[in-house]
Amino acid sequence: MTETDILRKGLSIKGVDQLQLLGLQDRNLKVIAEKIPVKIVVRGHELMLTGNKAAIESAEKVLAELIAMISRGQSFNETDLETIVELVSQNGSYAQSSEGSNEVVLYKKNGFIKPKNKGQGALFRACSDNDVVFVVGPAGTGKTFMAVAIAVAALRDRVIDRIVLTRPAVEAGERLGYLPGDFREKVDPYLRPLYDALHEMIPADKLKKYLESGIVEIVPLAYMRGRTLNNAFAILDEAQNTTFNQMKMFLTRLGTNSRAIITGDITQVDIPDSESSGLIQVQSILQNIEGIQFVYMTGEDVVRHKLVRDIIQAYDQYLQKPPKGAKTKQ
Repeated sequence: MTETDILRKGLSIKGVDQLQLLGLQDRNLKVIAEKIPVKIVVRGHELMLTGNKAAIESAEKVLAELIAMISRGQSFNETDLETIVELVSQNGSYAQSSEGSNEVVLYKKNGFIKPKNKGQGALFRACSDNDVVFVVGPAGTGKTFMAVAIAVAALRDRVIDRIVLTRPAVEAGERLGYLPGDFREKVDPYLRPLYDALHEMIPADKLKKYLESGIVEIVPLAYMRGRTLNNAFAILDEAQNTTFNQMKMFLTRLGTNSRAIITGDITQVDIPDSESSGLIQVQSILQNIEGIQFVYMTGEDVVRHKLVRDIIQAYDQYLQKPPKGAKTKQ
């Protein structure tokens, strides 16, 4: 028998929530079939898999992971499924390919959070061994989400007493002055991704109390000057939009028993002179200091819509060799 021989194999799903496993109108099975050359047919409490040996084995691993997630009470969406399918297709195993996906970062009400790709796994491990971690990579890799999850876990484990999340309020084309509302209303849109991540991990009533008491604080980077953060976990997001002085200012806020994660995408610098980005410069300044680690993510770590990875790769190719006569701003 060869790898090209067509086989059929049954997989029992008795006792499994079929709606959650299969998706509406069997959408989850269609997602699997888009990536793996296997036909999956539902027959009562059994799935019939048809394809070559390698395809059936890959489909079984994907389905086994989904069933395990359901049994643990963990929900998943189509993006999660696409990530699992692609990792299994490329590496033969979801757990092996994500390098740390079996390590739970944070338990939450409807499941738990664990690394979904190599980059997130590397970030998680780096934070276990270092007080300051820089994570540099393209959009859609889950840098901010994983950083917030690590900070919330440290708060729940009482490793630190509070979390401080900050971003530079830098426009990507728009101007703050032209936005409606007072200063807080103008700045909040820039901080919204941080609020969204927190809402995923902390119940609304508890998060409200944390914000009111200062246990969790979300502030523009400009508000950090002159402060000292003791027993805190600080996250600087969108760090590619910091200047040399702003980056130094943030890093020197750390006090006793404090940690920091700095995230950013150096291909999306919005400050006027991209070469003066604090995140770009800091890579050559702090590389060899013990207790500080740099983690780099790539397009292979993208966990958003499957097209995001292709878009990032297309832009990278364009910038490496732009069409004749084209003008680019990097």
